[in-house]
Amino acid sequence: MGKRFEEYLEAIYGVVNEKGYARAKDLVKAMDVSPSTVTEMLQKLDRGGYINYEKYGGITLTKKGNKLVKELERKHEVLKNFFILIGVDEEVAERDACKIEHVASDSATEALTKFVEFVQKHDKPKWIERFRIYSKEGKLVECPKVKKE
Repeated sequence: MGKRFEEYLEAIYGVVNEKGYARAKDLVKAMDVSPSTVTEMLQKLDRGGYINYEKYGGITLTKKGNKLVKELERKHEVLKNFFILIGVDEEVAERDACKIEHVASDSATEALTKFVEFVQKHDKPKWIERFRIYSKEGKLVECPKVKKE
């Protein structure tokens, strides 16, 4: 499944959530492509079992299509949260997560998920703040020395 397939599924998901169903013309507008391009992709998605599609009818996601969109949403959130955690502006984090979610492997996403959860479950670790300072100012902030007893 390629990036473009996934983008179409996400567009269908968005329109269906808004209107209850999608039509080809909705996707022409959402994807900014020609009607023939949309029709071709809809036929491929239908053959792949990702959508229910009838020419001139409504389009909905199948269970398989919904599952893939949910996985993409999860990847997107993890990537966005990771970027924000390391000090990336929220708007940039959102935009970059949209791009990367389509190419990030499941294993990388799982590792990032665990990392973000770990950091978020602890009261703002000091090393995160030190990293943000280093990232913005290029200054290493020394850790306070721990006294050994």
